[in-house]
Amino acid sequence: MKILFETTHPAHVHCFKNIIWSLKKNGHQILIVAKDKEMTLDLLEKYQFDYEIVGVNYKGMLKKAVGLLKVDYRLLKIARKFQPDIIVGRGSPSLAHLSLLINKPYIALIDTENAHLVGLLSSPFADKICASTSYQGKINPKKEIRFNGYKELAYLHPNYFTPDPNVLKYLNLTVDDKFIIIRFVGWGATHDIEDYGFSDKVGIVEELSKYRNVFITSEIRLPDEIEQYRISAPSEQMHHLLYYADLFIGESATMATESAILGTPAIFVSTSTRGYTDELEKKYKLLFTYSNSNDIQKEAISKAIELLKNKDTKEEWQKKRKIFLDDKIDVTAFMVNLIEEYRQKI
Repeated sequence: MKILFETTHPAHVHCFKNIIWSLKKNGHQILIVAKDKEMTLDLLEKYQFDYEIVGVNYKGMLKKAVGLLKVDYRLLKIARKFQPDIIVGRGSPSLAHLSLLINKPYIALIDTENAHLVGLLSSPFADKICASTSYQGKINPKKEIRFNGYKELAYLHPNYFTPDPNVLKYLNLTVDDKFIIIRFVGWGATHDIEDYGFSDKVGIVEELSKYRNVFITSEIRLPDEIEQYRISAPSEQMHHLLYYADLFIGESATMATESAILGTPAIFVSTSTRGYTDELEKKYKLLFTYSNSNDIQKEAISKAIELLKNKDTKEEWQKKRKIFLDDKIDVTAFMVNLIEEYRQKI
């Protein structure tokens, strides 16, 4: 079976990598189409994936609209040559349009409730829409497939991820050293419009550096005062660093979730929330969200200091992590089985 995957963000590469490797092992032919966004292409290269570039990540609604047409055209040319039997990706207008144009099934994996425009442009054309049981948005019941897990478990489930302490050398650290990872996002996605996180990037770094070594990962240019804190480790090693960190605090729902799943206390700072971050906070007590107060940064820093002062925090989170993992499925195995079911439908 020929399967076309789309990766338009570094997180998509992580999400699909084990699924792709498993399908290849089972004898399927895979083609990846990608956008040149952040470290997406770098990750594809490091994982030795073959791929075709279909576009870049445009900022601004007008540029995104024009870019969508360009990507649609490029995708159609690639698909006519590859002749896929099935298309797989995240919520993607371009894949949805391609599915309609070449009359091939499209399986979408979604998790972002406030991605309204993307859903409007893609969901009507998807054959199956896969979402966590924690997802709070509406899905056409004829297309809906729910699973008890998160997309992050496709690569952070213990069946696929083993923490490697050797990556600490990139930060000149050992397993005994204490550190915090801070994440700043660019707020350039369509679902990020009118959302925000930290109000004072320099202030949060200065405050938390009083308690631990601080390392920053950022989609955007940093103020000169804190550029020295930017992380220099290879992008594919980030999850190992999140595992060994004492705390994650940032504006990325994905990285906050990754940290929580790895047993690292996570603080998510954003005016928009997600169903999975709500579940991690309310059901599993692995994550804290600050989204709806007048000073979300101040409250987030206060919680961070509280966690850092408790010497048992990391041990407590590892116990919570085990409870969480025992409750969730292997998402890679789930997706591989779902995709291969289409053998009988093609």
